[in-house]
Amino acid sequence: MKYVISNREPKGTRILLIESGSRSLLEGLLPIILPAWAGNYEIDLVTCYGGTPAGLPNTARVYRVADYGTKEKRTQLVRELRARDYAFTGMICSAEPLMTKWKWMLAFRVPAKVFIVNENGDYFWIHRENLSIMREFVLTRMGMEGTGAVRVLARIAAFPFTVLYLLLYAFAVHTRRGLRLALRRTS
Repeated sequence: MKYVISNREPKGTRILLIESGSRSLLEGLLPIILPAWAGNYEIDLVTCYGGTPAGLPNTARVYRVADYGTKEKRTQLVRELRARDYAFTGMICSAEPLMTKWKWMLAFRVPAKVFIVNENGDYFWIHRENLSIMREFVLTRMGMEGTGAVRVLARIAAFPFTVLYLLLYAFAVHTRRGLRLALRRTS
């Protein structure tokens, strides 16, 4: 993950797209970014789906995560992606738990400027100027936005007391049962 603090633009020649959400999101994004700013870049795709998304250029290289199941193969993939001169990495961060570990691993290991695509098909850059957008995005994903924050914080605060109550209850039930069994044996 590069260019988080700097205002410089990357000098790479390629874009890596990580399809870690619904295919329709990527198919909706391609017609937006290709004519706007990504048309001069070659595009590669990391995906867990079969086939290719509509609108993906024919020259795109497609990497399927199912082909990289072992640690050695994943290391080989990262090495290959690092050598491909990526300027940008785009990843889908919708509310779907697809390729979560893969997308963050690749975002941190491939030296490129990263942008995130949400479930609405909007995207934003991971950059210091977008801190408020990123904070809002993370809080939404954690369920901490609006009144949800009160519920989450209340659950966190109640958790130790709930565990303590359950432990005390289990202790009381098992102690009473043990005493009953001991009284039966003596009588």
